[in-house]
Amino acid sequence: MPTSVADLVLRAAAVHTMAGAAPATALAVRDGRVLRAGTDADLRELIGPGTRVLDLGDRAVLPGINDAHLHATWLGALWPDTLFADDGAPGPGPEKPLRTAAERRAAILRAGEILAALGITSYTEPGLGPGEDDGHIGAFGMSVVEQYRELAAEGLLRARVTALWLYGELDGPSTLDGFRAGLATVDGPGPDPRRLNFRGVKIFADGIPPMRSAYTHHCYADGSHAHLLVGGADDPEREENFTRMVRTAHEAGLQVGVHATGDRAIELMLDAVERAREERDADLGHYVIHGDLVNAAQLKRMARLGVGLSAQAGIAVRTAGVVDAALGEGSSDAAWPLREALDAGIPLCLTSDAPVLPPDWRKEIAAADQWMGPAEDVRQRMETLLRCYTVHPARQDGAASWKGTLAPGMAADLCVLSADPFTVTPAELPEVEVDLTVLDGQIVFERSPGTIA
Repeated sequence: MPTSVADLVLRAAAVHTMAGAAPATALAVRDGRVLRAGTDADLRELIGPGTRVLDLGDRAVLPGINDAHLHATWLGALWPDTLFADDGAPGPGPEKPLRTAAERRAAILRAGEILAALGITSYTEPGLGPGEDDGHIGAFGMSVVEQYRELAAEGLLRARVTALWLYGELDGPSTLDGFRAGLATVDGPGPDPRRLNFRGVKIFADGIPPMRSAYTHHCYADGSHAHLLVGGADDPEREENFTRMVRTAHEAGLQVGVHATGDRAIELMLDAVERAREERDADLGHYVIHGDLVNAAQLKRMARLGVGLSAQAGIAVRTAGVVDAALGEGSSDAAWPLREALDAGIPLCLTSDAPVLPPDWRKEIAAADQWMGPAEDVRQRMETLLRCYTVHPARQDGAASWKGTLAPGMAADLCVLSADPFTVTPAELPEVEVDLTVLDGQIVFERSPGTIA
């Protein structure tokens, strides 16, 4: 018998490791890590008296899903409500403010249950900090940070959490002085950064095209022109202050996620990153959040600078009409260039922005496929889009060396589906059920308890 036997072995119709290997039919786990993937025969020697063996039948195993932009505390407060209806632009958001520490704790725990049921084992909480201590929603201030830390210490988080500090208002203004003051208070990642990691900072550069608040190089259809959300007396001063924010965070060794939807805001972000890397050449995983109006030249710069993109295909599908109304007929045709981003080699993350949209990654993959248009190779399209929810988000988290695939030694974070996703089209994927979710080698969700041997 080998010196190491598995704690858990899963047998399935397909095990997709997303690590470049051919699909396996079995996976062995020990001490929260992948021990081996292969055939039943390959893993037979790893099964000992204490090994739990799960026969999954026709099911398929994937790496755990990673939603790289999801407001979990807010989601836990609002669910099952979301800001968007099934079609069209969002209406007024439902008001369910979190007023106490206990309510925030309960919201985080509820979000954990919701996400575990979807096979999500990692997510990014994109913007928590003192800038929202007086916010009316109550889901983004320092009390939320404290609840996350307490839950992590108690071992109660049901997913791995990456968080970005926020030193301004959510979807609102910030100042250079406030940003610098916030950076001066940044502390360490915590006792277990693989469960809770405050990796960087978020900056709101602009708003969104439907509200005519995306910072663009051209006027809106009504003649209006937006400005940056970063404080300053005029456009040049606001742009300089924004640039200093990015460069200051980079110098501090922090990842920067910039909410930028307009092409002018994206260009400023790339200019700032380029200048920052001239001063300190380090790839910190900076990325553009949303990037609705990113253009082809900017995509090439992003690839060269190592800047990622976190986008929401469901928003593209739902808001194309209102983008045309804001920017002019046909403007949405060039917006959200997901196919071009992937072709440029950008590590694209597909995300839900929940509770803007429901946190159902299967629907987001279907929306991305719809937005990108017909695929010559449906299987290749499915693999590409699955990587946007596994491999690429792990890179954004700075964790590609230990999660995002099911190669030996990687974290045993798994999503088990009722059918092999490579046997259906992306449009059919939302009908495939999530049957089991495993985090760190431990089952955290089972759709029908007792049905898996």
